[in-house]
Amino acid sequence: MDTLSAFFSEFVSTLTSYIDSVNIDLHKLVDVLLYDPSQPLLFNTGLFMLLFTVFMCLFWIVKGVRVLKMALVILFSLYFYYKSSGLCCLILLGVCVSDYVLGLLMEKASRNDAVIAKRSIVLLNVLVNVGMLAYFKYFNLILDTLSGFMTADISVESIILPAGISFFTFRSISYIVDLYRGQLQACHNLFDYIFFLTFFPPLLAGPVVRAKDMLPQIKANPVVTRDMTSEGIYLIILGLIKKVVIADFISGNFVDRVFDNPALYSGFENLMATIGFTVQLYCDFSGYSDMAIGIALLMGYRFMENFNAPFKAQNPTEFWHRWHISLSTWLRDYVYIPLGGNRCSRSRMYFNQFATMVIGGLWHGASWMYVIWGAIHGSLLVIHKFIRRVFPLSMTETVVTDAGEVIMVRSEGSSSPLIKGFNMILTFMLVSIAFMFFRAPSMESVGMMWHQMIFDFHLSVAPQFVESYLEIVVLIVGAYIIHVSPSAITRSPRRLFDASPAIVQALILASVIILVIQVRQSDIVPFIYLQY
Repeated sequence: MDTLSAFFSEFVSTLTSYIDSVNIDLHKLVDVLLYDPSQPLLFNTGLFMLLFTVFMCLFWIVKGVRVLKMALVILFSLYFYYKSSGLCCLILLGVCVSDYVLGLLMEKASRNDAVIAKRSIVLLNVLVNVGMLAYFKYFNLILDTLSGFMTADISVESIILPAGISFFTFRSISYIVDLYRGQLQACHNLFDYIFFLTFFPPLLAGPVVRAKDMLPQIKANPVVTRDMTSEGIYLIILGLIKKVVIADFISGNFVDRVFDNPALYSGFENLMATIGFTVQLYCDFSGYSDMAIGIALLMGYRFMENFNAPFKAQNPTEFWHRWHISLSTWLRDYVYIPLGGNRCSRSRMYFNQFATMVIGGLWHGASWMYVIWGAIHGSLLVIHKFIRRVFPLSMTETVVTDAGEVIMVRSEGSSSPLIKGFNMILTFMLVSIAFMFFRAPSMESVGMMWHQMIFDFHLSVAPQFVESYLEIVVLIVGAYIIHVSPSAITRSPRRLFDASPAIVQALILASVIILVIQVRQSDIVPFIYLQY
């Protein structure tokens, strides 16, 4: 016993001496590791890269023991969420337990063919999840709207919004609804369900992963292959470049300045900022999706593709087949179809389409600007559906994704390259104009931007603009050209990377991380969709 005490005393003394020698500030270290609302654990932070490296080392050590691997991932996922939302991680665990119990009750009700009980379970799940959204996300908006019609001032203390609540509530709803529809079997292992709902890569900003896609993978206990590792590293590299090198640079050096003070800039510069934000938003959000999918692949789990070159779309309908695919398909399956879908009169179908997009807009945040944005997209979809009925020109394009998946994308219009190019540019401009409402802080800002574009355009400033913002122009134009290039060209770097030895891939990843450190802004820029 004395020997053991002496050993621990010597160990503590040695550890203390080491800490003193390297000047480690334990208090500062603890502060960094504890919850700080201003410093969430984001994919593009040095702290995440460090912790994730340690996590992956432990993951590879315990990957052969399923229970240890799952426990490690769950603990890291909960810590990841704790760093973003503090004790709100208890809410996430509460949803896990609630879904698990309701799923078992749904299975029992299905065996007894108790239709009323099954519907009651779905209703309870929807009320719980929508109720959480209404309280945490929309309560202040509701009070602000009511106060506009009342003389008394209604105000409450600020409510902390749990990060990613819109994403994990959608995953929760889809689980129970899929059980109700008989498309999925109830999960009998609480550990498995907690793993699914708390899995950290898509937790904060998607993609919206469904239980019927993820739970079978969890149950199968997948093995990470060399191809999955290669694909995952490539997607992480691509996501970092999109987010830090393109999106953050465009935002901090041009777009934010114009949207914050549109009256100080000409109409041409306001238009360029609107286009720039569209490119920024795509690079920011698809960058997060790429990294989330890539990180999941490093652990053996595969998600659906969330973006499929949306700026190649020739019409609003095709745009939503390519943009935020996990959300658009979720809205289709759990909002549009329950409303009646297209199994009704044409006018009702148009209403269903419009209402779905308005709900999709409101899902993005507690602001009427998002509702207006959703209404604009709903109107564009209805107008396009009407035009397509009057002029039924259509063709189906075969698209091969980066993962090698062959999909069919419906594309209306002529096969002429000139007309296709015109349709692509027109759709891009319509989408960009709609995103003006998505980004602007108020209708007054939108009105000022339109005023500048209509009455103070000044195309003559274009040469000076290009000269002053040459790097911005190169990034926006370059990103757009690469985006709309033929898939055969954009897939070439991926094939070359996959064929490279592991050491070369590691060196490329290290080089990109060094580049990111060099070009990033002094303050870490959160992902745009982190607030949703």
